[in-house]
Amino acid sequence: MRRSGRHEMCLKSLHSHGIFNALSVVVKIYQGPANLVLDLETSMAFQSSPMEAVLVPVTIDSRTRSEVFLQIQGNIARWLKKEGEKVSPGEVLCEVETDKATVEMECMEEGYLAKILRGDGSSGIKVGEIIAITVEEEEDVPKFKDYSVSTSDAAPSTEASSAPTPPKKEVSEVPAISPEPKVSKPSQPSSGEDRIFASPLARKLAEDHNVSLSNIKGTGPDGRIVKADIEDHLASRGKEVSPPPKVDTTISAALDFTDIPHTQIRKVTALRLLQSKQTIPHYYLTVDTCVDKLMELRSQLNSLQEASGGKRISVNDLVIKAAALALRKVPQCNSSWTNDYIRQYHNVNINVAVQTDNGLYVPVIKDADKKGLSKIADEVKHLAQKAKENSLKPEDYEGGTFTVSNLGGPFGIKQFCAIINPPQSGILAVGSAEKRVIPGASPGQYEFASFMSVTLSCDHRVIDGAIGAEWLKAFKGYIENPKSMLL
Repeated sequence: MRRSGRHEMCLKSLHSHGIFNALSVVVKIYQGPANLVLDLETSMAFQSSPMEAVLVPVTIDSRTRSEVFLQIQGNIARWLKKEGEKVSPGEVLCEVETDKATVEMECMEEGYLAKILRGDGSSGIKVGEIIAITVEEEEDVPKFKDYSVSTSDAAPSTEASSAPTPPKKEVSEVPAISPEPKVSKPSQPSSGEDRIFASPLARKLAEDHNVSLSNIKGTGPDGRIVKADIEDHLASRGKEVSPPPKVDTTISAALDFTDIPHTQIRKVTALRLLQSKQTIPHYYLTVDTCVDKLMELRSQLNSLQEASGGKRISVNDLVIKAAALALRKVPQCNSSWTNDYIRQYHNVNINVAVQTDNGLYVPVIKDADKKGLSKIADEVKHLAQKAKENSLKPEDYEGGTFTVSNLGGPFGIKQFCAIINPPQSGILAVGSAEKRVIPGASPGQYEFASFMSVTLSCDHRVIDGAIGAEWLKAFKGYIENPKSMLL
């Protein structure tokens, strides 16, 4: 790491995990032994001591401010090396839980793990925080038995902060003149007028704060008291905010509850879905699709799959394929909104929602429109298993252009509306199939057919209603005539 060749090895080691996407996060050395922090503006790694600090790998995504804030933190899932053990380049030191996945942290230099500063389960580790110490010689290990990170090591000062401050200029002290606060003066009611004119909102606000309207001078038309007059009066009394409501302690004391700490994936899910509902104008389109021919084709294909030793094809695999082909036919739905333009993607990458014990993951099937059903089935099962094992890599869930969420098959949900996964503009919510009675071929005859409800959530900034309807029409065509997906 002290030569340029070692610098390259360090960066290659980090990049091999797909840890960095939008920005290259590198290492810069500051004062003090084993004191390493991350500097986002440099492009080389420097080390000036035979001792080095193991850094937490982080995922940097420049799309939203809220994602960068969370992704510069991580949790230590577990250490695979113990203190005193020899480590070699390429060996896994520990597993680090980022906001979206668990990644392996590899050793970049040969040496010995002298001290683990943040053990298994440590959470909220920020960029620049030292989590372990390694040394080159084994005899140096005991020297760090009682080592702890000092405040100066934990938060190294930058060159800007260490620069001498300019001398203060001596100035004659002048008493500060504070502006006169705007105080509502009590009105002087005339002898012949007892009625006080005030807006309903002003009366309600005064009542909530126990303010007498006779003490307020109105600034509205004809001296009418308005909301601003009450607010000014409250400000003058130091009551800028209303007092907190009283809590019924008898009810609170009777509640039995458990506080469950937020996981990284839960924090990111909450922030992204909140951002979606607050910034994306959703609208929803629902259609019923007959799936009798789809189920018949699936049965035939699975017979072939079993004969050849392949994996079975699910209804969701056929839905993914139909959605991908519909996106290729109606590319306006395969787009994202930006402040300056609408970006229309040429790749059709379908994210698939997978619920796990750790939270909701959305691994991506890339170029789904170009893949066969057998390939899609293999990838979905493989990625779903990785999601349940919390071992997805960034390349497994990044780059999606559209999302499919299926609560019908696994849970029997008839119909629901899904929240768009930003920066995408559409998500398809798939419900369960149910048998219905429909008119037969001849008058007075009836027959049974299976129908599946699907709901498309659209970003109205990108997808107009007619375009969304056109996409659903194309999707329904592939579902009800599934053999056309094989052409």
